[in-house]
Amino acid sequence: MSEENNLPTKYQPTEIEQGRYQKWLDQDLFKPNGNKDAKPYSIVIPPPNVTGKLHLGHAWDTALQDIIIRQKRMQGYDTLWLPGMDHAGIATQAKVEEKLAEQGISRYDLGREKFIEQVWDWKEEYASHIREQWAKLGLSLDYSRERFTLDDGLSDAVRKVFVKLYEKDLIYRGEYIINWDPKARTALSDIEVIHKDIEGAFYHMSYPLTDGSGVVEIATTRPETMLGDTAIAVHPEDERYQALIGQTVTLPLMDKEIPIIADEYVDMEFGTGVVKITPAHDPNDFEVGNRHDLPRVNVMNDDGSMNELAGKYAGMDRFAARKMIVSDLKEMGRLIKIEKMNHSVGHSERTGVVVEPRLSTQWFVKMQPLAEEAIKNQQSDNAVEFFPDRFNNTFVRWMENVHDWVISRQLWWGHQIPAWYHNETGEMYVGMEAPEDSENWTQDSDVLDTWFSSALWPFSTMGWPDEASSDYQRYFPTSTLVTAYDIIFFWVSRMIFQSLEFTGERPFQYALIHGLIRDEQGRKMSKSLGNGIDPMDVIEKYGADALRWFLSNGSAPGQDVRFSYEKMDAAWNFINKIWNASRFVIMNIEGMTVNDVDFSGEKTVADRWILTRLNETIERVTELFDRFEFGEAGRQLYNFIWDDFCDWYIEMSKEILYGEDEAAKQTTKSILVHVLDNILRLLHPIMPFVTEEIWEKIPHEGVSLVVADYPVVHPEYSDEEAAQGMEVLKEVIRSVRNIRAEVNTPLSKPITLLIKTTDAAIDRFLITNKNYIDRFCNPEELTISGDITPPELAMSAILTGVEIYLPLAGLINIEEEVARLEKELGKWDQEVKRVQGKLSNERFVSNAPDDVVQAEKEKEKDYLEKQKTVRERIEQLRTIG
Repeated sequence: MSEENNLPTKYQPTEIEQGRYQKWLDQDLFKPNGNKDAKPYSIVIPPPNVTGKLHLGHAWDTALQDIIIRQKRMQGYDTLWLPGMDHAGIATQAKVEEKLAEQGISRYDLGREKFIEQVWDWKEEYASHIREQWAKLGLSLDYSRERFTLDDGLSDAVRKVFVKLYEKDLIYRGEYIINWDPKARTALSDIEVIHKDIEGAFYHMSYPLTDGSGVVEIATTRPETMLGDTAIAVHPEDERYQALIGQTVTLPLMDKEIPIIADEYVDMEFGTGVVKITPAHDPNDFEVGNRHDLPRVNVMNDDGSMNELAGKYAGMDRFAARKMIVSDLKEMGRLIKIEKMNHSVGHSERTGVVVEPRLSTQWFVKMQPLAEEAIKNQQSDNAVEFFPDRFNNTFVRWMENVHDWVISRQLWWGHQIPAWYHNETGEMYVGMEAPEDSENWTQDSDVLDTWFSSALWPFSTMGWPDEASSDYQRYFPTSTLVTAYDIIFFWVSRMIFQSLEFTGERPFQYALIHGLIRDEQGRKMSKSLGNGIDPMDVIEKYGADALRWFLSNGSAPGQDVRFSYEKMDAAWNFINKIWNASRFVIMNIEGMTVNDVDFSGEKTVADRWILTRLNETIERVTELFDRFEFGEAGRQLYNFIWDDFCDWYIEMSKEILYGEDEAAKQTTKSILVHVLDNILRLLHPIMPFVTEEIWEKIPHEGVSLVVADYPVVHPEYSDEEAAQGMEVLKEVIRSVRNIRAEVNTPLSKPITLLIKTTDAAIDRFLITNKNYIDRFCNPEELTISGDITPPELAMSAILTGVEIYLPLAGLINIEEEVARLEKELGKWDQEVKRVQGKLSNERFVSNAPDDVVQAEKEKEKDYLEKQKTVRERIEQLRTIG
């Protein structure tokens, strides 16, 4: 065997993967094929944030995309997998500010322009890290089309969308209660708020009636907001407080008179039935305030400290102010009680701090018209098809209940809002560019929510708003989106309604929704738990192919997957099994070329069986790939490769390879090459590195598996009779081996083997192929006949159409054999009971399809025959004993 085709004795992923990715890039294998007659297939990568390393969730998400795009490329589609990254406004700015803070510098020291330069430097550094990680994972991305959410083309798209939505009155500016992040000093949308259960309290206090006639009891979880109270409210039908409506109370600590109002918002059954109204610090109070024309008093600064309207508490942190307010209320006799409790409190997804509901002037997208169109589209032929389809309901429910989207962020890093205000008149102008006399206008300092630009990702990356762009014409709408279920609200929904609004098309035909990566205990991976796994560390130890196999093989659409090193060991072992099988094939085909591969001659039953099983595997795996059921596809591949090819066919091929028939050898070598070649093609989308390494060392045509043809079924190679016969033969061999193991008789020791057949076809088949029984069972005497009388003392196995007996005088304990058979009889008793229970159920018999009922009847017949045979054998042994 030539040295260059020799495989090392052990699979070493680091050596195999080293340099392979760059070779693919140098060959331009990841770009579209340019065949205009081919059907296009496109995917845009969910753009990772340029804030650091990719995690296992990214690895899973991108591995699934790569599996899809590699298979489609091999199937002849004109494929485009477009890479890119997201500027991640809040997260990236926070990272850069932290870095500057270590040097004692704030962004305000630098000013907006120089600070943005610092962030661009950060972006370039971390973008290169992400590309290195993509390369390690083997992602077949077209880097010539890489995009960034702040590049010029995407910025044009963002401005156009903003202006068009504004002109249609779907974007507006207004003063509303929003979620405020005091650390990042920016607004957040509802879905950027994570609710966590924390320990808190209800603080009960008394507000005195101004006329001195009494007090009313109020309870709140945020005493610091009372400084901004502008009313207290009762339900208009609450008889307890009818006389108080229209009166006033004196606001404790502020010595301010505020009215008692009636509003149906108040729940008469909750607490005292009296609530404080703080329009500037609570969304429900804001609505009440609008109905009653109440003033809005904002008592907090952007950083969560109290402002000048908070009186003596001005300058204090909100939580420090809370403690002092409670202490002061207690001192003045206004604190009734403190009721400890656990409650759900909103935290910023980005910075982790407690979110403050706060009055603010922001930009909003009016969601109702856009949501209605998205829901309507899901009932049409243009609908996005979700996998699993239950996520369609998740999407529709979200759109039915969606609130207006706050899109402005008080940041410097991002798309600055294209609105300008006249320096003298205050007039507002919204447009693609600044007004002509720009020196008299000041641009809005806010930037747009990061999700605003990423919502345009499927079409802005293709060249839109230039609808004549060749990529937009060719690859949009995209084919498949792959993402996790926790991002449906953030991103998937927004891509759908923005794409419908601006292109009239769904952004993608399919949305494959996968789960989350969890640790061995089922916990979500997080920094706080310290249970995160760096995919680069996993690749360093096991290789990218093993990681990709684990991620794909654990992949059922919509389901979470648990990471464990035990599973990674199993993935590596599977690849090592393929490696060793390939090594055996390569060692036995030295000198063969593609032209030598010919199996048109006479084939053994093992040859015909493996070709049949290959066809079945190709058909099943292709069907499963089309449904994105990669986990089940992996199981099909594993069973075929490990069991059928490695454990059975390769072992059976030795019967020919070590024989004297040169023609038979050539046929078997050809089939070994053909099956291995197809295995490598089937596996390549999942584990590209090792399959390419092996494929280069077997007879092949073409420059790379990346662009090789994907396997297809060859009906002419299928032989159902051989397949059925082989299953019987395998069961016979397996049963004999099991019996040998039970009585500690090694395969090297010859035995007497009696095979009683009850089916003429099976009898002929076993006699014709007795050479395999000789090889794998090592009998010194072998009898295959329908006329065998079972010996008095023997180990036995009862199969469908076959009874196996190993006379073992002196080697068997009759009591142990009877015990074993009684256990087997119990199994058949249960099977008979189960199947007869089904067949005696009139509802099953009348409602089940005829073929299903018939299958159960066939099982009953088979189980009764086995039950009878085992029972008779037990009686026979008891007689002997």
